Amino acid sequence: MRYLYLALIIIFVVLIVIFALQNFTSVTVAFLGLRFTLPLALLVVVAYVLGAITGGSLYGFLRYSYSKSKVVH
Repeated sequence: MRYLYLALIIIFVVLIVIFALQNFTSVTVAFLGLRFTLPLALLVVVAYVLGAITGGSLYGFLRYSYSKSKVVH
């Protein structure tokens, strides 16, 4: 099973590298009056990381709230 996970991780990394090499053109993003120009691949990675952090934080908060809402008698 360990080799299956390793193979999946290697395939995923190869796909990420191919994506980054094919999407290296710069894009401009405007947000709240700020303008950023960065490669599209980097923008996708930043959006993914921010989404993972946000989702993980929300999941942790909901789990904590649910466990604290149970009253132990």
